[in-house]
Amino acid sequence: MRIDFAFGAPDRLRSACQTAYKQHQAGRRLVVYCGDGARLSAFDRMLWALDDISFVPHVLATDPLAPDTPVLLTAADPSGALPADQAAQAWLLNLDDDCPPSYDGYARLLEFVSGDANDRQTARQRWRAYQAGGHDLHSHDIGPVNAQPGG
Repeated sequence: MRIDFAFGAPDRLRSACQTAYKQHQAGRRLVVYCGDGARLSAFDRMLWALDDISFVPHVLATDPLAPDTPVLLTAADPSGALPADQAAQAWLLNLDDDCPPSYDGYARLLEFVSGDANDRQTARQRWRAYQAGGHDLHSHDIGPVNAQPGG
């Protein structure tokens, strides 16, 4: 399984919202996991207010519309969010401080890490846990690009 860490996110939830929008535009199914209900609710609100022209269709994984909605939000074990055959094609976005439970059934896992010291520390722990599991880890720096002199 491929796991991508995006380091240096100016705002972890906002970066995740932008990625959810891009994945929806690409026609990809996405499950967003966070065991922290307050953080998941904040992400939900951000998706509704991403910008004036972007819309990311999303519901809780327990909603009756979940089978027909491209982006699902869950605070429960993500293995139950989609049938196994659909999960094998979908991506999982983790907003929790810990590794999501039962994540192996997804095609790919995405992690966003801000510059916050606590966020970086919990990300290191997740990285080590994924590494110990033998996963294919990729690191991406998405932090702001420093202005070049004279530019």
